[in-house]
Amino acid sequence: MTKMNRRGFLTSSAGLVIGLSLPIAARAQSGAALAFESDGTEGTFAPNAFVRVAPDDTVTVMIKHIEFGQGPYTGLSTLVAEELDADWSQMRAEAAPADAVYKNLAFGMQGTGGSTAMANSYMQMRKAGAAARAMLVAAAAEEWGVDGSEITVSKGVISHGDKTSGFGALAEKAAQQTVPEDPTVKTADQFVLIGQDLPKLDTVAKSNGTATFSMDLYRDGMKTVVVAHAPKFGGAVASFDDSAALKVPGVEAVHQIPQGIAVYATSTFAAIKGRNALDIQWDDSNAETRSTDAIFEAFSEAAAQGGQDAEMIGNGAADIDGAAQVIETEFRFPYLAHAPMEPLDGLIEYSEGKAEVWMGSQFPGLDHPAVANVLSLEPGNVRVNVMLAGGSFGRRAQDTAHFANELAEVAKAAGPGTYKLVWTREDDLHGGYYRPLTVHKMRAGLAEDGTLTGWEDVVVNQSIMAGGPMAQMMQDGMDPTSYEGSTKMPYDLTHARTGWAQMESPVSVLWWRSVGHSHTGYATEVFLDMVLEAQGKDPVQGRLDLLKSDMTRDRGVLEKVAKMAGWDGEKVKGDKGYGVALHESFSTYVAQIAEVSDVDEMPKVHRVWCAVDCGVAVNPNVIRAQMEGGVGFGLGTVLFDEITLADGGEVQQSNFDTYRMLRIHEMPEVTVEIIQSDADPTGVGEPGLPPIGPAVANAWRALTGETVTTLPFAKKTGA
Repeated sequence: MTKMNRRGFLTSSAGLVIGLSLPIAARAQSGAALAFESDGTEGTFAPNAFVRVAPDDTVTVMIKHIEFGQGPYTGLSTLVAEELDADWSQMRAEAAPADAVYKNLAFGMQGTGGSTAMANSYMQMRKAGAAARAMLVAAAAEEWGVDGSEITVSKGVISHGDKTSGFGALAEKAAQQTVPEDPTVKTADQFVLIGQDLPKLDTVAKSNGTATFSMDLYRDGMKTVVVAHAPKFGGAVASFDDSAALKVPGVEAVHQIPQGIAVYATSTFAAIKGRNALDIQWDDSNAETRSTDAIFEAFSEAAAQGGQDAEMIGNGAADIDGAAQVIETEFRFPYLAHAPMEPLDGLIEYSEGKAEVWMGSQFPGLDHPAVANVLSLEPGNVRVNVMLAGGSFGRRAQDTAHFANELAEVAKAAGPGTYKLVWTREDDLHGGYYRPLTVHKMRAGLAEDGTLTGWEDVVVNQSIMAGGPMAQMMQDGMDPTSYEGSTKMPYDLTHARTGWAQMESPVSVLWWRSVGHSHTGYATEVFLDMVLEAQGKDPVQGRLDLLKSDMTRDRGVLEKVAKMAGWDGEKVKGDKGYGVALHESFSTYVAQIAEVSDVDEMPKVHRVWCAVDCGVAVNPNVIRAQMEGGVGFGLGTVLFDEITLADGGEVQQSNFDTYRMLRIHEMPEVTVEIIQSDADPTGVGEPGLPPIGPAVANAWRALTGETVTTLPFAKKTGA
């Protein structure tokens, strides 16, 4: 047993604090309140509290994952509340600040992504709740002079006979108890809150406007800053004249920083107006000057060369050319912006020897050291406060910490003060960090009897990992996030090959919702439909027959969605076409069927049926919402969205008028069913997206006979 040190708890005004060590075992240990900083005294700890119990009975869970709509505030608090036997009404959630003790167990550093929030925290947060409960029970037993085994806890009330207490009244005494080394957690049959449709903890504040985002932050004397970035990727400042900008009312300073020219003003309007008045000469000697059409052609030529082996099964593609029938096509996927509703922004207070930052940081483990490095500060003198964010879809998951670096450079150039850096939507859409432009060259061979003799998928794109801190995660020079989903497929492809060719461009690329799966899911599932049609097989039964025998979870969601949609083998009914897609990403299994009609040569998606297996369903309400959100986000993308470079290399899209979102009347009716499972929970923020594109494309193909191989759909009509 470990004795909890008094220094490791808040005073009686704040109650009980429980922290956890962060190895995989998630063993409980003494923690410190966020009000304290380690002073080097024996027995003190850095801030690592996960659970705070206040005198008013409220329980606050420190959430190590950023909340931008995907639900970690609610999901992780549910785990604590379950084991604590708290009432949901007393639960609260707060963002944990940047600190290594809050690291993501899947990454080894603090960060949110890859749909790992629930998966890496499941036992950790349950142990935190169980430890808090055990200490409260021990405190009650001591207070009442009874055996702790006779005490019960239910809905936030601790009871023994006619004695009852809330958590808060016992918090100070609980803080003096020993911390269980390995607190016992419930079995699934004992769950009360896990598996229930609990309301999200952040919904009310976001609905009534009281939720605070970094865009909402203002300080007296604060300067708002916008930066003029090179209009072409890889461009740099050659020279500039700021005389006109400095005449704009409200503009107070202009400084060159590594990222461009920063304009400091008393308001956002003045800063933007001042930026527009700058006269900048750009050096494009290292810039991308090709159009996207030219880039596609270069990528297509690389695909024809076959790339490096990413996966080889059996004879690979060796038997395709000699097959009785060869099916081949090339899929083209454009650059895609993330386009979250809240563009990038952040605030920094910089004074001699220290800095404090407020921003929607998705990777505090990278942003925190970036700020410290730019400002030449000791890491302990930098604090990064993680704010709510209005969406991300991968945009804030920056392995280069480019926004944090720019924010720090803004402060460094101007000196001590308070600065709010704002990217406009145009800045973000022009600024890169897109999903990589990608080409898939697909081939398959069929024997006389229709047997599949070979399958090949050559993927060509830029690597997201190469050249940055994540390069160490590449495998023998290969970036698995570039082709994930085209390897390790659930189908029994006796002879198959996946190739990958890495391309270079100054265009900056980044993870985008479901990363490689966002294009591999489309390419593999649409191409598989083409193969099954050539074999004369039903799209659902053909997939079921092709699944490996141990792919029980894939089989489960596919059979479930077929039942949900009433699939009877008819791909066209009246004026409606039906298409199916199956894809696993981030260890979550999703199958979808789409119902589509033809409206002005574009798909009108009426209904989508979705079956998902994500292990234990901690909060079914959040899971359904994420599946629905994935359908809407993915549908809008495949129908309408692309980032294009004109001749010379400048981006052609600027805002939602040229990079449009799915409109409310275009959102289909979505029915979601969750497969009951006792497997550990996996993520739901991303896996709902990959199947929607191919399901719609397969329905469209069934209805019209047209296979859409170049996205978006609107490209074929000019819509």
